[in-house]
Amino acid sequence: MGYHIQRAAVIGSGTMGGGIAALLAGVGVPTLILDIVPDKLTPAEEAAGLTLKDRAVRNRIVDAGWKVVGRQRPPSILSQDSTRLVTLGNLEDDFEKLAEVDWIIEVIVENLKIKRSLYERIETVRKENCIVSSNTSGIPIQDLAEGRSPGFRAHFLGTHFFNPPRWLKLLELIPLSDTQPDVLQVLRDFAENRLGKGVVICKDTPNFVANRFLSLSGAQGIAYALDHGYTLEEVDAITGELIGRPKTATFRLYDLIGIDVIDHVSRNLYDAIPQDESREILKHAGSQRMFGHMIDHKWLGNKTDVGFSKKVITESGAREFWVLNLKTLEHEAPGKARYGLVGKGRKIEDLGERLRWLTGQAEAADASEEDRRLAQYLWSITAFALAYASRRIPEIADDPLAVDQAIRWGFMHEMGPFEIWDALGVRQTTQRMKQEGLEVADWVQQMLAGGAESFYLREGEALTAVYRPGEGRHVPIPADARVATLRQTKTQPGAVLRQNTSASLIDMGDGVGLIEFHSKANSLDQDIFDMLAWGLDEAEAGLFQALVLGNEGQHFCAGANVFVLWMASQQGDFEQVDRLIRGMQSGLLRMRYFPKPIVAAPFGMTLGGGAELVMSCARRVAAAETFIGLVEVGVGLVPAGTGCKEMLRRVVNPVMRIPDADPISVVRKVFEQIALAKVATGAHEAVEFGFFERTDRIVMNRDHLLAQAKRTALAMAAEGYLPPPPETVYVAGRDVLAALRAAVWGMKEAGWASEHDARIAQALGWVLCGGDLTEPAWVPEQTVLDLEREAFLGLCHEPKTLERMAHLLQHNKPLRN
Repeated sequence: MGYHIQRAAVIGSGTMGGGIAALLAGVGVPTLILDIVPDKLTPAEEAAGLTLKDRAVRNRIVDAGWKVVGRQRPPSILSQDSTRLVTLGNLEDDFEKLAEVDWIIEVIVENLKIKRSLYERIETVRKENCIVSSNTSGIPIQDLAEGRSPGFRAHFLGTHFFNPPRWLKLLELIPLSDTQPDVLQVLRDFAENRLGKGVVICKDTPNFVANRFLSLSGAQGIAYALDHGYTLEEVDAITGELIGRPKTATFRLYDLIGIDVIDHVSRNLYDAIPQDESREILKHAGSQRMFGHMIDHKWLGNKTDVGFSKKVITESGAREFWVLNLKTLEHEAPGKARYGLVGKGRKIEDLGERLRWLTGQAEAADASEEDRRLAQYLWSITAFALAYASRRIPEIADDPLAVDQAIRWGFMHEMGPFEIWDALGVRQTTQRMKQEGLEVADWVQQMLAGGAESFYLREGEALTAVYRPGEGRHVPIPADARVATLRQTKTQPGAVLRQNTSASLIDMGDGVGLIEFHSKANSLDQDIFDMLAWGLDEAEAGLFQALVLGNEGQHFCAGANVFVLWMASQQGDFEQVDRLIRGMQSGLLRMRYFPKPIVAAPFGMTLGGGAELVMSCARRVAAAETFIGLVEVGVGLVPAGTGCKEMLRRVVNPVMRIPDADPISVVRKVFEQIALAKVATGAHEAVEFGFFERTDRIVMNRDHLLAQAKRTALAMAAEGYLPPPPETVYVAGRDVLAALRAAVWGMKEAGWASEHDARIAQALGWVLCGGDLTEPAWVPEQTVLDLEREAFLGLCHEPKTLERMAHLLQHNKPLRN
């Protein structure tokens, strides 16, 4: 039987249900959201004369839930346009509509009886090949399916999304023994390719894989801190980015999740795992006292604005975040401590090497007492986590790969426990744990006794095999054709053709070259432009039939190197600034009209000059989470690397080709985007902003980005790619410029813009309207480029622009002056 997920339904409109629906709609799947009907009126409804029969009342809960989704930050919605694919309804009036969908996802209260009752109703309406799944995180899937027909059970499984669904990569799939293999496979393919998820197939055990592991290891970390007198600030300083975890670290993460949620999960899990030898850590007396105190005082974390941290306004009006004293359980002013272990550890770039050094400092004779103390905490939580993970195989997973993937994708850790163990050295780490009385699973001892020294086998950076205890050997990890990694590609002989301090030209194979940035923050400098020019020369000479711009940094490109501009402007060397701008403009124009396809593969922050670079390529294959914007006003400037010209060409030109079209609204849109430094919250919104085009490809799974960019480049070359013909640009002239100036004056008078904000906005309006033209005109691209450059140079003379540049360089955030 063929399965095609073309329509979906989500039952339950809370944060999780609404987030799942927003994700589905964002990738183009029409989605129905249903929730219960209220049983009584609100005072406002009574005052309005409504009754329980009115649709507005009956849909009140689902409407309210969806409004919350629309307000969430970071946003759950991929684009405003996608919201038209969401239909809201209730479980009484609209239940029959479930017969029209291909996938029903239940996301209601964690109550076995209520869930079973719902499934009984669903079975009366679902079509034969409709898949039904539960997002439960704590109830066994087998228990949920009890009493259902063979046909229902064959199409039923657990689909445990992580919250927020848009932003966390992990999706745990938990099939029944009855679930048809085709059903499991179609959901896996859909989740990986359409939703961009990392899928882990889980056993039907309590809390599945990721939450089971983190619940116990997290509880041990809290208990150890309480028992040994560590402070909140000490723990959060060393358990965040220093060890490859998010900056929320430990206690800030608990505030984000919710103290009541953590407490509820711990209590439920304790009862569900009677055979788990470590479960008593969930009832640690100190932890229970602390969490009980916080819940009694309604210190529930971010949702109540008080948890392990508390926002306090001081007598001077300053805002401070006070932290919980773990001994007194009272909030107190933050300390100013700087930890030497953190500073020294950050200097070690490779995470595995850094972890070896950090945990080793607990026993290092030359380490300070403070360093040894903090390192001992890291060693304690690491050793517990590794040993506990070993003991959960094969209970929750058959091999280390599933555990590592679940932890990395579910909690945004850079490495999973078994990857960390490999990096620390399995044999020596195991010996150290045994000496300290930690129980390591027998299969690890057997692996070492058999001569295997690591859980994974590798070729260069690629994992090629994983040790499977049930088979007593390493089994191959299938290569994924959808994934191409630069780290692996660069290990091939002759792959790196040229390299400088900021960029490399890499042969991706099959006639495709890749220009990789690796400067600080991937900011654009002369070395990058030199590499771009050299790559274009090589492609033009026949070495490549297509080029890709991409990298594997944290972000694609932070923009131009502000330090170079600031230094030249400080020294009054405006000829150098002029040369830099002319060089960037000519380089990007060459890219735009290059005879062979150039495909950009942006992701993460793609700002300023990075956005201009991406817009100059023939096509974009963008990660869904690409945050692109022209943000030059933040440093007192306007875009001058073809950015203004491109926004006019992309956004204004199409409208003004319509006879009698009014330019004011569309020019204002471009003006506001640049003047307010608006950044798209993702690639889908970037299309609405005009940074990307409808023909560009959005890739939901970033792991697939470079391989897809290469395929797109090859396809364009095979189709006989031709560069676009030169285009004129519409500029609106004096009347629209006057309207923009009036708007800027109004904002300044109202106090919404400073004098310098107004100065920058006036310069921007001058560029976008073509200067002081008496009437609208279609002008050559170079006309707008000259205006960009002149406005940019004029602003570089301004002392307040230099102040903004200096502030950004010093504090890494913009200055409003």
